[in-house]
Formats: sequence, structure tokens, C-alpha cells
Amino acid sequence: MTALRRLRQCPSTGILISQLHTSSCASAKQHYKMLVLGGGSGGITMSARMKRMLGAENVAVVEPSEMHYYQPIWTLVGAGAKSVASSGRPTASVMPSGVKWVKSKVQEINPDTNTVRTDDGTEISYEYLIVGLGLQLHYEKIKGLPEGFEHPKIGSNYSVQTVEKTWKALQNFKEGNAVFTFPNTPVKCAGAPQKIMYLSDAFLRKTGKRDKAKVIYNTSLPVLFGIKKYADSLWDIVKRRDLQVNLRQNLIEVRADKQEAVFENLDKPGETKVFEYEMLHVTPPMGPHLVIKGSPLADEAGWLDLNKDTLQHNKYPNVFGIGDCTNLPTAKTGAAVAAQSAILNRTISKVLKNEKPDKKYDGYTSCPLVTSYNTVILAEFDYNGQPLETFPINQAKERRLMYHMKADVMPHLYWHGLLRGLWGGPGPYRKVFHLGMK
Repeated sequence: MTALRRLRQCPSTGILISQLHTSSCASAKQHYKMLVLGGGSGGITMSARMKRMLGAENVAVVEPSEMHYYQPIWTLVGAGAKSVASSGRPTASVMPSGVKWVKSKVQEINPDTNTVRTDDGTEISYEYLIVGLGLQLHYEKIKGLPEGFEHPKIGSNYSVQTVEKTWKALQNFKEGNAVFTFPNTPVKCAGAPQKIMYLSDAFLRKTGKRDKAKVIYNTSLPVLFGIKKYADSLWDIVKRRDLQVNLRQNLIEVRADKQEAVFENLDKPGETKVFEYEMLHVTPPMGPHLVIKGSPLADEAGWLDLNKDTLQHNKYPNVFGIGDCTNLPTAKTGAAVAAQSAILNRTISKVLKNEKPDKKYDGYTSCPLVTSYNTVILAEFDYNGQPLETFPINQAKERRLMYHMKADVMPHLYWHGLLRGLWGGPGPYRKVFHLGMK
């Protein structure tokens, strides 16, 4: 139950985190030229880049977690194709050497005085600030959660505490409904809620249980996927595999003791429907980090308010942001972080020279839509929802090569490239393609 309490209390920092540099929990006032908030994918990537730009002694990272997780692989963990252990490494092993690691939670940001206060009372001042705090998961906004995870047959690939419960529920499936959800909020990796549906369908077929299963995807969205080119291919898969998709259905309650999930029809507020389940995968509601939401850095919705081209704050020119915590109008993914990191690095280098930023982020993001244990549709697109593809082939088609990239190539590049600030920029998959052509 302790772990489930953490689901209620702990924010996610984009890609969770874990020490040899110079870690600190002291209460004395500290000052850094560049302060990075968050040790997730965006925070670690930018701290590595800032170390090269400014010197390690001028950079500090505020991050409380001892472990750092590569969350995109949790889709495969939930389907039994990867282990949860393979997704995590100590934060100490990914923190750039020499950079100060402040092992605390951010409590308050005051951009008017260029200071940050941590939960242990430390006040840190800065010349420049990079915010990469990720977003927060809100299981508690669904009645019956997170305590419902104490029961079997329910899991979620969005938390390290619950991802293995997904695999256990899938393994123990006998007959009935397998239900998968998508909440009525912004989410990170918007394809993940349906990826686990396709994988579960494949597993049930492989184990001879598919005839006794009804696979149901209840999404709050009015579409299956936001980019039509890829959505059309996904609808073909849905029809071919006899999957049931119900649009505009939002999970509002889980009765885990009865194996019931209650959904509200968003087109008819107040109208609800109860689904019995043999397996339930929950994608939780998500929202902005409360520290950002309670600060002058937030927009009206609580997200970090950035210039969408330069990633510089719209009000405070010495503040920058990256990743899931921002209000950038693109899908929140690891690939987006990779693309943003190169643009942000360029922006900061120009600002430090009192020059105008000259590179624009086009909103590039990517979602490798896993459709089975050996196929992926690689969706890549920009701010305008237009495909922005890497390969000279039809990426809306299921391909084995793309699965290999998702499952094996990208994790390696993440740990050994992105987090070291050595890989990133527009079209991360394009970089892989070009490397392969050399």
C-alpha cells in the first residue's frame, strides 16, 4: 500500500529518475549560472549540454529521485516483452559528472527574484533557469483509485508501481472483457493507451484465449488518433482484429472489488455506462506540475508558458523549458524532447551572447505505435499535424524494422546518446536512418 500511496503523492518528472557528482541537501543558500529543475529526460539532456557550454561547476540539477526510468519501454514491460529492471538506472549514473545534484524536491519557483526553494528549505538563486519538471499523474481523480490497484486484474503502464500489474493481469486473463482507457486530459505519449490494447490482443491470440475475449478501447477523444494518415491505418487494424473502439467515453470510477469500470459519455454529460472487466488497463488523468501551476511561470491552464519557436519563456527571458511540463502545442513524447533539446541549446547559446535566437522548433514529435510483438507504425508529425517522416517509405504501414528500432535501438540511443547531450535535434529517427546509411 505504501507504493500506491506514492501514486497519489508523487509527481512524475517526464521520465522518472536516481548519485557521484556533488549531491547536496544542505540548507545554505546556493547560486548557479544555470539551474535545471527536473532530472527526467529533458533535465538530464540539457544539463549535459549546459555542462559543455558553461562548465560543470556552473550547472546544478534539482531532482529528488534515486532512479531514472526510460518510460517509453513500459509499453513493452506491460506486455511482458521487456523487464521493468531494464527500464531503470541509478540517477547517479546518468547525472553529468561534476554537475551539482541537489537531491530535493522543488517547492517554489520565484522568477521575479531568480530563486527556487526546495522542500528542505534550501534557497537557490540562478542567472538562467531551465524547467523540465514533467507532468503529474492523477490516479486519485478516478474514484476507487489508486487503492484499486491492490486488487488483481488491473494495471497501468504509466507508473513503475503498476506496470507489472498490467502484465500479471494479461497473463491471468481467462475470459471476458479486456478494457483499455484514455482520459479526458492531455497525456504524455498519447499512443500508449492503445499500444497496450494491440499487444494484449496479440498475446491473447498467441495463447489461444482471443475467442473468449472482448477487447474494448474506451477513449475520451472523438478520434482514434489525432493524425489522419496514421488513424486510417489504425482503424483498419481495429476492424481486422475485431477490436471495439468507443469514442468520447471517460473513465470516472473503478470498482475493483466487483471488477467494474464506470465511464461517462462526454457527449451526454451525466450519462454513464458500467463495463465488467477481466482485465483493465488505466491511463490516468494528467495535469501540469503543481509547482509550475502555482507560479508566475504558468499559463492559464497551469503549463509552463513558452514561445513555441524558441522554447524561451514568454515573460521571463532568462527562463527556458523543455518536455512534458510545457504548453508547446505538440504531443508530449520522448522524441519531442530530443528534438527540443537541440533547439533549446541553440536558443540559450544565442541569449548568452545577447543575440536573437535564430532556430525555430517546428513541433516535431513521434509516436511509435506498437501494433504487435513485432510490428510498429512510426508516426512522426509537426505542430500542424502534418506528417514529418524520416524514411522514404509509407510509415503508416506496420513494419518489423520499426519495432526493432522501438524495442532495441532507441533505448540504447537514449542511455548513451540523448542523456549525454550527444544526440537530438529535429527528427531523432532521421538521425538513426542517416547513421545506418553511413
